[in-house]
Amino acid sequence: MRTFISIGLLLVMGTHCESVNAQDDAYQAPRTWFGDPNLQGIWTNATFTTLERPDEFDKLVLTPEEAIAREDERNAFYEDYDKPEKVDGQLQEANDPGGYNTFWMDEGSALARVDGEIRSSIIVYPEDGKIPYSWGGRWNMIKHGIQYMRFDGPEIRPLGERCLVGFGSTGGPPMLPVLYNNNYQIVQNQDHVLIMVEMNHDVRTVRLNSEHPPAHVTKWLGDSIGWWEEDTLVVETTNFHPEQNFRAAIKHIVYASPQLKVTERFTRVGEDRIKYAFEMEDQNTYADVWRGEMPMRKSDAAIYEYACHEGNYAMPGILAGARLEEQEGTGGGFVQTLAVWLAD
Repeated sequence: MRTFISIGLLLVMGTHCESVNAQDDAYQAPRTWFGDPNLQGIWTNATFTTLERPDEFDKLVLTPEEAIAREDERNAFYEDYDKPEKVDGQLQEANDPGGYNTFWMDEGSALARVDGEIRSSIIVYPEDGKIPYSWGGRWNMIKHGIQYMRFDGPEIRPLGERCLVGFGSTGGPPMLPVLYNNNYQIVQNQDHVLIMVEMNHDVRTVRLNSEHPPAHVTKWLGDSIGWWEEDTLVVETTNFHPEQNFRAAIKHIVYASPQLKVTERFTRVGEDRIKYAFEMEDQNTYADVWRGEMPMRKSDAAIYEYACHEGNYAMPGILAGARLEEQEGTGGGFVQTLAVWLAD
């Protein structure tokens, strides 16, 4: 009965979404005092929808029934995950403290809705919903992934562990949803748009009507310039720091070379929604340009401090554990040897 009622409600919601988006064709975004469309505020892109399309789906747009089944499956996983006799979804072993429980997770509660459609993936092109790696690009992704198994020192570890940028490309670009902290604050003036990313409190500075510096000037999160095309803010980002090539999260992995160019589009389509679209171009990594879309929803909540270094014993613990395994002859093995060989 609950599922039947849910399907009925979602069908009504789906009809409502279509009517709202029909009205949005004539929607006029509010203006700042200097005349630009106003994107300011706190927004979230939290969603159950993953970057790449799950193999169980062969289409981009899902029916309300398919969406309910997917969301119920995810919610059931959450409910089961927190059972006290389990840790990380597995039966608890003695002296195993486990990892996150769902209190710390903030993936939203539903699949992404864009243009009135329920989406199975953030990627909208290619049609299979997968990142179109070239052979060379896929090899580089695998090689960098294996290097995650190295524990030689702090500079080898991922950027998220080192508290330099958020993991999984949450700061972007592209700005992708991860396990938690999927919130952003946008502030504008005539010459700049600032995007403060909750994860790690990274701030992206978009210079309007500007130019990129020379290619050798690389930055965390790249160098972003922007311009307005009617009511859409277009942001082009290049000059990525080479250590930001590999972006891993629990829900996705993205690899790109320093030659990556990301073009993002921010369009306010309602009082509580921004349509966020992005395009990834990297001839060294991808066989084709690929694109994604997702909603950013208005949030009434405040963004609190994201403290990463303070009291963080993860890095010394990780490295000390690796040294102990080396002394005992139980660590590293083939994967560690392969990772060192690939890096060299």
